[in-house]
Amino acid sequence: MTIRPILRYPDRRLATPARPVTVFDDGLRELATDLLETMRAAPGIGITAPHIGVPLRVVVLELDAKTGAQTYVNPELEWASPEMILHKEGSVSMPGVNDEVQRYARVRISYWDLDGNMQSEESDGLRAVCHQHEIDQLDGMFWIQRLSRLKRDRLVKRFEKISRP
Repeated sequence: MTIRPILRYPDRRLATPARPVTVFDDGLRELATDLLETMRAAPGIGITAPHIGVPLRVVVLELDAKTGAQTYVNPELEWASPEMILHKEGSVSMPGVNDEVQRYARVRISYWDLDGNMQSEESDGLRAVCHQHEIDQLDGMFWIQRLSRLKRDRLVKRFEKISRP
């Protein structure tokens, strides 16, 4: 278990689409464990392999103690409800700032577990928001791209101000 450095916005690697995982082995399990430890240390509730500079489609979420941490390999959005919700979002790669983003209220994703078994999951609320947020990141879309240009510019200026030494 290793806490790895997290890429900071505007690192170009955060805008690069991640490659699908093709090998399900101990290396993948180690990556998932490192992602979990790194996310907890950040702290955060979700992280992708690209956040630590690994261009693979791996997501770890830990939304509450009851369900614990879950790893999603090669997740894809299968279905989304017509209803939308606003939810405050942020990123471990842009700590200290957040803003409301409009997302689908309910989604169904398909993904592989760490053993290489295909899975499906329906979610709503925070979990649905997290799935969409992290899949966007895997596709090379940083969450602030979902904001209006004005909101995005203000948020970037705020982040630059709080990030100065």
